[in-house]
Amino acid sequence: MKLKYYIFNKPYNVLSQFTREAGNQSIADYFILDNKDIYPIGRLDKDSEGMLLLTNDKSLNAIVLSPKQAKSKTYLVQVEGQINKAAISKLCAGVTITVDQKAYHTLPAFAKIIDAPKYLWERTPPVRYRKDIPTSWVEVRIEEGKNRQVRKMLAEVGFPVLRLIRVAIQDLYMDRIAPGDIQEIERVEIMKKLKIK
Repeated sequence: MKLKYYIFNKPYNVLSQFTREAGNQSIADYFILDNKDIYPIGRLDKDSEGMLLLTNDKSLNAIVLSPKQAKSKTYLVQVEGQINKAAISKLCAGVTITVDQKAYHTLPAFAKIIDAPKYLWERTPPVRYRKDIPTSWVEVRIEEGKNRQVRKMLAEVGFPVLRLIRVAIQDLYMDRIAPGDIQEIERVEIMKKLKIK
């Protein structure tokens, strides 16, 4: 069996799975499988966008998702309000969120305030805007993957998430793949950029 690797730019409101559910789009609406063994590695919530790895290499799933491997994930996040240095400091130190109805203190994250990314596509539907409440952007990188973790972390420091886009896993970046598009990637490159020996 030939191992295949793909990067998919998952659009907003699309499920991170091939099986269709009533009323919801899934990866199957964008990607015609020539190999039934290809699956996404990890997932992005329906209301999140961006980089999703697809492969038939089952060993990669365990490596990328294992907490022991500590593979970082980088997100560009639009938040409600003007995020400040105090909130960034809290994210960098780790914050307490709720996971499975229990308090959980996150590992320290990398976070920094950024300008609105100029190369980003328009979201469909657009983010809701309120003329009296500004929005701002932050880059967040974590080495964990708890359910809705980035959203919970930003809510904890007082800045609800309006838009969340994963742009990288470790050193593997999405590099301007349009929403709904898929790019095949060679095994050598993916192993190098994911720092897998």
